Amino acid sequence: MSSKKTASDDEEFQRRLMELRIYEGSARALQERLQIVNAAMNEFAVASATLEGVKTQKTDEDALIPVGGGSYVRAKLSDISKIVVGVGAGVAIEKPIDDSINETKSRLADLDKARTTLEEQLNQALIKVEENRAVLGEFVKRRGGDSITIL
Repeated sequence: MSSKKTASDDEEFQRRLMELRIYEGSARALQERLQIVNAAMNEFAVASATLEGVKTQKTDEDALIPVGGGSYVRAKLSDISKIVVGVGAGVAIEKPIDDSINETKSRLADLDKARTTLEEQLNQALIKVEENRAVLGEFVKRRGGDSITIL
């Protein structure tokens, strides 16, 4: 009878270990997605601030335009009433500056929602990781071990 229980325990241990690996992989993937979303949010925040700043400038006025990486281009503004905005797949269209600002803020809000969802999913995955580690630790203690190290 005890060998049957041991076999069942071994199967449960293997199942929990496999679940742990899956949840750890999911957590890593979610963290990578969060980094991508955060980078995109930073980019849109800079774009929004730049557009707001350009909107207050006068035509033919000098401006420093951020191009990324802490670099700026000195430029003379010729027409600030319309902005060229990327819409995806390498396509850009010209839009009034207010529409461009609103679209940038809308994209930023969408990214914020995506970040919140990813953070919630990450928290759930991390909870499952900890639950599985605790259960695996209990298996080891029942078998007479001190602790378990899972790499």
